[in-house]
Amino acid sequence: MAEMREDRGELDLTLQVEKLKKRVEEAEGELTIIKGIGMNSPEMKEKDRLIQELRMRIRDMLLISEQHRSILGAEITDRKRLEKEVKDLKVQMSEYLSVRVDNTRKSGA
Repeated sequence: MAEMREDRGELDLTLQVEKLKKRVEEAEGELTIIKGIGMNSPEMKEKDRLIQELRMRIRDMLLISEQHRSILGAEITDRKRLEKEVKDLKVQMSEYLSVRVDNTRKSGA
């Protein structure tokens, strides 16, 4: 009986497991080599540099956007203040002219 078990050839699960283990080890080795070459390749280094550059540009654009938002807010506040001043000056001018016209009429000139 023992001889039959050892004489199964390709059907022996132990042999199949050993072959699969060997294939897995080879595949892992190849993957390690590919990863090593891929991550250190000039193309990957260039991509990393480009990604860093784009991140810096995005950061700069966000800072500029925030500054513009702040400036725009101040401009809007100033414009509203000036519009109110103009409105108040129109009222004052109207009142002044009304008084002058009334005084002129009263003096008979």
